[in-house]
Amino acid sequence: MSDRRWVRRLGRFAPAALAISLVITPALAADDGREAWDALAEGGHVALVRHGNAPGLSLGRGGDPPGFRIDDCATQRNLDETGRAQATALGEAFRTRAVRVDRIQSSPWCRCMETARLMAVGQVETSWALVPATDRNPNAPAALRALQEMVSNWRGPGTLVLVTHGLTVRALLGIVPGQAETVVLKPTPGSGSGARVVGRIAAPH
Repeated sequence: MSDRRWVRRLGRFAPAALAISLVITPALAADDGREAWDALAEGGHVALVRHGNAPGLSLGRGGDPPGFRIDDCATQRNLDETGRAQATALGEAFRTRAVRVDRIQSSPWCRCMETARLMAVGQVETSWALVPATDRNPNAPAALRALQEMVSNWRGPGTLVLVTHGLTVRALLGIVPGQAETVVLKPTPGSGSGARVVGRIAAPH
């Protein structure tokens, strides 16, 4: 399906889909990150990054303002200075720890794209498999399958970075990371999610 058709279809369903709160306590807290960083430096793993801090997330508002458009960043919830600093710091941590990034892909939502670009670890590609996955989005099952395949098929030799949303991570793994948190995955073909969680890296401070 072309990007343009995805935009039209998502435009009909996204306001309702994103009216679901992400203010959810994660099932597991981020650990100290040592095992996760070691795995990334080793290569062949996937870094699932939730976008940086973006104000406006609340039980009353959901993911984005009413009437937002995917093709207009001004209508969306976007990174603030904290979120931009988190993204920059995360990219610097990748470089400091000698994590080789072979590919970086992002949800087309502006807060995700800005996070990915500010990380500055490679040329950012857009992937519709990383859009928020909810039962109100008719494309969610296909997107989730595409994401599972993307993760399970990764072989490296470096790291695959995927910048996405809390709802997308929840659909894949059953957990909701904090904003700017990274979940490190080991591809596991044949498993339900396509990977196992190696560890979690807390948002940069």
